[in-house]
Amino acid sequence: MSKKPENLDENWERDALRRLAFATLNEQRRARRWRIFFVLLFFIYLFVSLVFLQPDLLKELMDKEALNQKHTAVVEVKGVIADDSEASADHIVSGLRKAFKDEKTAGIIIRINSPGGSPVQAGYIYNEIKRLRKKYPKIPLYAVITDICASGGYYIAAAADKIYADQASLVGSIGVLMNGFGFVGAMKKLGIERRLLTAGEHKGFLDSFSAMKSEEVAHVQEMLNEIHQQFIKRVKDGREKSLKEAGKLELLNNPELFSGLIWTGEKAKQLGLVDDLASTSEVAREIIKAEKIKDFSYKPSYLDRFAERLGATMASTLAQQLKLKSGTLE
Repeated sequence: MSKKPENLDENWERDALRRLAFATLNEQRRARRWRIFFVLLFFIYLFVSLVFLQPDLLKELMDKEALNQKHTAVVEVKGVIADDSEASADHIVSGLRKAFKDEKTAGIIIRINSPGGSPVQAGYIYNEIKRLRKKYPKIPLYAVITDICASGGYYIAAAADKIYADQASLVGSIGVLMNGFGFVGAMKKLGIERRLLTAGEHKGFLDSFSAMKSEEVAHVQEMLNEIHQQFIKRVKDGREKSLKEAGKLELLNNPELFSGLIWTGEKAKQLGLVDDLASTSEVAREIIKAEKIKDFSYKPSYLDRFAERLGATMASTLAQQLKLKSGTLE
């Protein structure tokens, strides 16, 4: 039986160790390259985001003079004013507080494009505007109306020092409503019986399938009138100073203002609901004297927007799939 040379075993072990060491080094180099790649990718993404998504921010970072320049702060009230919307009191108030606290803020524009909404949410914003104006008396706040400023939108605008609009803007609707449908007649024709059990004599008074009682209608009307008077008082309190300065205080005695009608910006100026016709940039440049505009409006995070788009895409895909399956079954 032949015996293998000892140096052969040593060479084999040494060769295996060498290969293992080289493999480890190659793996480390590969991992380092990937780390460098992802770091570079992150900085490229950050740069692209600054250039395309936040060009004003990038300009500010590169412009030393801009850092010391006064600006006009803008807070948007866009869409329906509701607790779960972008125009909620939490979002608007948060933007207003940041705008007032900013040392470079020369004045604030609350830009409104809203058909109205919750009187509670509008009332919260109105009260906060009044509080902030007392806390920061040197910073004026103006409302600028774009397409529409109705109902709760005007409730908020009334808190501003002055209100501006475009000549074709829709302004007004100072009123309160509660609506619904009644199906009592249709149910009777179809022979449908409504079974409603309540604990409390009037607990079901807003039920669409039950007949309304005169005392319940009177109760609801009284409640609406009360909210309407609260609205009217806020408008008069908010507009009094501006109209008094213009010598037009008597315009607030016009009952038509509070009838729920809306008017163009041009007509609203004649009625005293608007002080003048001007855009956001004009107010910033001519009234506040700070042409540079900085937006303090609520913006959903990138993750929120991504999730929203992903949800919409998934819903659309699911609907499409269901439609296709429905088609094959037919």
